[in-house]
Amino acid sequence: MRLNAPLWPLLPLLRLLLQVGAQTETELKEKKLRVEDALNATRAAVQEGVVIGGGCTLLKLAAKVAAIREKLPNDEQRVGADIIRKALAYPIRLIANNAGVNGSVVMEAVLAGAASNANFGYDAATDTYGDLMEIGILDPTKVVRCAMENAVSVAKTFLLSDVVIVNKVDESSQAMAAAGAAEDYGY
Repeated sequence: MRLNAPLWPLLPLLRLLLQVGAQTETELKEKKLRVEDALNATRAAVQEGVVIGGGCTLLKLAAKVAAIREKLPNDEQRVGADIIRKALAYPIRLIANNAGVNGSVVMEAVLAGAASNANFGYDAATDTYGDLMEIGILDPTKVVRCAMENAVSVAKTFLLSDVVIVNKVDESSQAMAAAGAAEDYGY
């Protein structure tokens, strides 16, 4: 069975009764939320399929944006393309940095390996490179698509607004919060 093929025959298996137990109520809520997230991700994968995860799909999209950038008619659109390209490359860099590896090195290795294998990517848990479909590092296509659509929508709203109001952080209250002040001065 292909991964992108409709998985409707598996739907009855997804409707299992799951019993989640924990020692504290907080732990129970957290486990229930994890189970709910897993079920929603599975439903999304059934609807639209899966892509390789770990930020590798977004990094490969960033490379496509660079090619489109040259065809744009004006400088403002090219700046927008640069912003999107950098934003798409950020997740894999952050994942690598959190794993204690240089994100730029990982990005270059993934892009170089993608030339020979479309599913090539980085596994931060084991600090190895390989075929992410075989390893099992996947993202539902619907989740990646909706995240991109929502991020672009928010950015567009922000950029097209005449006025944006933000809270100015007072440096003294920020220093007190960093020092672990017990009282909420300035908040």
